[in-house]
Amino acid sequence: MEHFRSRGSVDKNKALVEHLQYYGIIKSGKVAEVMDVIDRGEFAPSGYPAYDDSPMPIGYNATISAPHMHATCLQLLEEHLQPGMRALDVGSGTGYLTACFAIMVGAQGLVVGVEHIPQLVALSIENINKSSAAAFLKEGSLSIKLADGQLGWPESAPYDAIHVGAAAREIPQSLIDQLKPGGRMVIPVGDFFQDLKVVDKNLDGSVSIRSEMSVRYVPLTSREAQLS
Repeated sequence: MEHFRSRGSVDKNKALVEHLQYYGIIKSGKVAEVMDVIDRGEFAPSGYPAYDDSPMPIGYNATISAPHMHATCLQLLEEHLQPGMRALDVGSGTGYLTACFAIMVGAQGLVVGVEHIPQLVALSIENINKSSAAAFLKEGSLSIKLADGQLGWPESAPYDAIHVGAAAREIPQSLIDQLKPGGRMVIPVGDFFQDLKVVDKNLDGSVSIRSEMSVRYVPLTSREAQLS
């Protein structure tokens, strides 16, 4: 789907990926490849510098995360985003990371994005249709659902990978329940002070949790609270 991308956007996106590689944020060739294929400029809000390494507002008191955070989460989930695996993206926003997941798991995998703002669901579908992940949306291996992300999407569980793009006060049990044994969830947890937590469900069903880094995300909350 390269024809959708201008030469300038391709060059700028490539420079962003190379920047993240240089500073050691992107460590693997697979993550570099997927972030090169999925052009951030097709998912960033109009009027903002799409290729800057910073978060950007997308309306409705939501943001698209900084590229280094997307890269970090892709690195943490890479082994759980292999071809044929299942992934859930909670708070999928403009659809960027959801599209990246689809490229990684391929047509034999399944990716579900969950977003509770109807306008963002429509926007993310529009964005994905402009991107290299458009075929997955058309074929049904990638979908965006209008739902409360705190509840996940049990219909397609269990998932090998779960990403949460907003900070929960505590890890929702519903998301732990939807994680496959051997699977991994990456979720920011906390109020003012937040940590990016890595949640691994062991093959026996037990759960291990560790803190990866301090972060700052918008809160994972209800639609009403988010819009108020």
